[in-house]
Parts: sequence; structure tokens; C-alpha cells
Amino acid sequence: MSINLKILLKEEIANTKEFLMVYKIAKDLETYLNSELIQNSLLNTHKFQAKSGDIQALFLEKANELGFQSEKKGLFKDYPTSALRPDYFKPLSNKTGIIMEVERGKTVLNNMDLLDVWKCHICESANYLFLIVPQMRHDGAGKLWPTYPNVVKRLQSFFVKNNYINIDAIFIFGY
Repeated sequence: MSINLKILLKEEIANTKEFLMVYKIAKDLETYLNSELIQNSLLNTHKFQAKSGDIQALFLEKANELGFQSEKKGLFKDYPTSALRPDYFKPLSNKTGIIMEVERGKTVLNNMDLLDVWKCHICESANYLFLIVPQMRHDGAGKLWPTYPNVVKRLQSFFVKNNYINIDAIFIFGY
């Protein structure tokens, strides 16, 4: 199964230099996630009761190579919820960056996708979110739940012009 990538963005940023740079990083990550090695690893790792850390470990090396820092501290220091940290953060300039969040089982059921959007929304150092979610989630009875399509459907409303939030683009990767 290959990686799905849905990009939600504000219309006016589509041809900006900054967006095109972020797009290139996303496509590089997508290519890596679609490699045979990672695809085989995902098949063996993405099982019932797997942890998001197990999924993160599969591409930590690539995230580091792309300039992401693991669990960057201090991004939310001005908020009472200053203990918040992203899974990964990549600065793009002194004004913005990319938050990368990796989810597994609780993505939709516990609204982790919306928490990740909120974290990026309140972060003064990030205008882009890479959200990595399962295409399907397994439950204890062996049933599969469509996670990726539900996340895309939920987050699309933030990129309707009258509903814009202060995130320029969300790149949703479905593994």
C-alpha cells in the first residue's frame, strides 16, 4: 500500500517561494515513505496496539536528514500549556516552520488530529503542519476504521476561505 498525500492550503500561497519549499520537503518525505523498505516496515509495525513512537522510529533518520528536530521544546512557552511539544519541528526562517505530528490509533477517536491542528494554529513559529496518520485503524475485534479519509474530511473545512485559520497548509500523509 502506498502513502496517500492530501495537501490543504490557502489559495493565495500556492505559488509562493515558501510554500514551494515546503512542498518539496513533503514530496521528499513522501518518496521516502513509499520506499520498499519503509513500506515493508509499515506493514510489520502498523498493527493493533502499536504505538505512534514505533511508527516514528521508521522515519526518524529521514526526518533528521530533512532538518526536523525531535520534540522541540520552547515553541509554546507563552501559553499556559507550555508543556506542549510537537513530535518534530523544522524551522524555515526566523518567522515560520513546519510542525510534524505522527498519529496512530487515537487519531480520530480522541481528536488527536484536531489537537495537532490547534498546536500548529497557536504556534508562532510554524505555519505548516505535516500530519502523518494511518489510512485505516485496526481495533481489537479486527475491524478496520477509515482514519485518513476522516481526517481529510474534518480538516478541509479550515481551508474554505471564510474559515481560514493561521496555518498556511496542512500536508496529510496516510500510511
